[in-house]
Amino acid sequence: MRILFLGDVVGRAGRQAVLKRLPAIRERLRADFVIVNGENAAGGFGITAAIADAFFDAGADVVTTGNHAFDQREAMLHYEREARLLRPLNYPDGTPGRGGGLFETADGRKVLVLAPMGQVHMHPLLDNPFSAVGRELDACPLGECADAIVIDMHAEITSEKMAMGHFCDGRASLVAGSHTHVPTADAQILPGGTAHLTDAGMCGDYDSVIGMQKDEPLRRFTGRIPAGRFTPAGGAATICGVFVATDDASGLATDVAPLRAGGRLRESWPAF
Repeated sequence: MRILFLGDVVGRAGRQAVLKRLPAIRERLRADFVIVNGENAAGGFGITAAIADAFFDAGADVVTTGNHAFDQREAMLHYEREARLLRPLNYPDGTPGRGGGLFETADGRKVLVLAPMGQVHMHPLLDNPFSAVGRELDACPLGECADAIVIDMHAEITSEKMAMGHFCDGRASLVAGSHTHVPTADAQILPGGTAHLTDAGMCGDYDSVIGMQKDEPLRRFTGRIPAGRFTPAGGAATICGVFVATDDASGLATDVAPLRAGGRLRESWPAF
């Protein structure tokens, strides 16, 4: 199977780039399944029902989120009615929506997608993501209940995201980190056969501070006094993500590579 994961979509620039280019990217890569993190798609903070549906129409099979999942209150009902829109897995019982699901490709293969959120330097502080992921992997083993398993580890620190990769090694197809908006250079297949990338990066304008216009972040770093809201940068966006191929029998990764397209960053296309 060929699976594409796109990192956090930030603001209008990132959103428009993904909506415009995802159909052609999916065709070029011959992707069987596409996951998009829509965490910052609505003005940099959260997602709306209309934006989520637009991603689905453009070719996303699943949209994940993270710590900004509920910033847009009108999206609350959409988490309940749209199974393909995921909030973090490790929210307490009773939270609207779901943090994972078993989805089908066009040819009937099953993909389990989980969206845990880390605990270190993250708000809100949720339940242990490792326990939550472990329960789901035990309930739906790779190669038995699922033909592929993808985990979007939405976390602040690299060590927690790398630890999740090793925790899932041999039990998932891909563990991709999100949230920090900067693509890392460590795409690899771990010893047990799970592909891992510490952070997939963002889909947004990189002439920015993690997707936001530079003035306000610089003011806060230099003067420590906020003067306004963070506003997404509106320049040309780079689409960033990770692409993985899996073995049909085991569901484990056979190849993995980053994707960068458009905008300011040097392009990088998977060669497989």
